[in-house]
Amino acid sequence: MMKKNRYKSLMGVVLLLGTVLLSSCSNMVVLDSKGPIGSEEAFLIKIAFILMLIVVLPVFVMVIWFSVRYRASNKKATYKPNWAHSHKIELVVWLVPIAIVAALSYLTWVKTHELDPYKPIVSDVKPVRVEVISTDWNWLFIYPDYNIAVVNHLVFPANTPVNFRLTSASVMTSFFIPQLGSQIYVMAGMRTKLHLQADHEGTYLGQNIEYSGTGYATMHFDAVATSKEEFEDWVEKAKQSPDVLNMATYEKFAQPNTDYPVTTYSSVAPKLFDHVMMQFMGWMGGTDHAMKMTDDMDDTHHMHGMQDSTKMQEEHGPMIMQSDSGHVHTKTMEDK
Repeated sequence: MMKKNRYKSLMGVVLLLGTVLLSSCSNMVVLDSKGPIGSEEAFLIKIAFILMLIVVLPVFVMVIWFSVRYRASNKKATYKPNWAHSHKIELVVWLVPIAIVAALSYLTWVKTHELDPYKPIVSDVKPVRVEVISTDWNWLFIYPDYNIAVVNHLVFPANTPVNFRLTSASVMTSFFIPQLGSQIYVMAGMRTKLHLQADHEGTYLGQNIEYSGTGYATMHFDAVATSKEEFEDWVEKAKQSPDVLNMATYEKFAQPNTDYPVTTYSSVAPKLFDHVMMQFMGWMGGTDHAMKMTDDMDDTHHMHGMQDSTKMQEEHGPMIMQSDSGHVHTKTMEDK
C-alpha cells in the first residue's frame, strides 16, 4: 500500500512539472510558425528538445526514485557499499550521449544549409523585394520595384517570397519576425540578406533583438501579410501619399528618435539604400569598387561574411566612421 502511494506521489510530481513546463509554452510564438522557414526552424527546436528529454527525464526520475528507494530508513533496499563498476551502465552512459550528439550534428549540418538566410525560397510566384534600413531607433522599408517606402510597418502578400536586403544607418541591430523565422544581423557598411514567406494572412510582430541603445525597447513593427489584391491596393494607396522620401526627408527621419509614426512615402530617392551603406565603406576604395566587392562576397562567401570582411579589412585597412559629434573613428572588425 505504501509502495503504491509513493509511486502515485512520484508520478504526481512528474506530471506537475510537465504541466508547468508546457503551460509556459503558450506565448512562445516561435513555435507557432506561419511560414515555411519558421516551420522548419520550429521543427528543429522541437526535435532538439525531445532529444534533450532523453537524458533529462531519466535523470530527474532517478534522482527522485533513488532518494526514496535508497533512503537510510529503508532496510529492505539492496545495500552494496563495495559496488564499483557495471559494463551495462557504462554502455548506456556513453552510447546515449554519443547517439544524441550524432543526431544533433547531422540535423545541424543539414538544416544550416537548407535554412541558409541567403538562399532564395523556391516558388513559382515572383518575390517581393524589400530594402531594410535600421536607424536609431526605427525601421525603414523600401520597395524598389514600386518606388515606395514605409516606416515601422511592413506589408507584403502571403504565399509570396519576400527578399530582404538589410543595412544599418547606425549601430548593429538584429531583424527578426519570430513567426516567420530566421533572425539576421543588420550592420553599418555591410549588406545582409534574408528570404522569408508567410503562408497565412495576418499581422506578426517584427522587432530588433540586438540591444542598440536607449530606444531599443520600442524598435519594433507590424509585419502584415495580406492577400495579393489587398497588397496591390496598399501599393496604390502608398503611391498617392503626399510624403516623399528625398535626402532631406531621410536625414530628418534618421535622427535618433523613438516611436516614429507609421509614414508612407510615394517616392524614394534613387539608390537610397546603397547611399546609406556606402557612407561607411570609404575604407574599401570608392563606391563602385566597394559595391563590386560586396556583390562578390554575397555571391561566393555569404556563409562566412564576417571572415571575408576581416580579410578585406586586412587587405584594404580599417573602416573609417564618423560619429555624431563629427569625430572620425577608425573602426575594426573587433569593434563589432
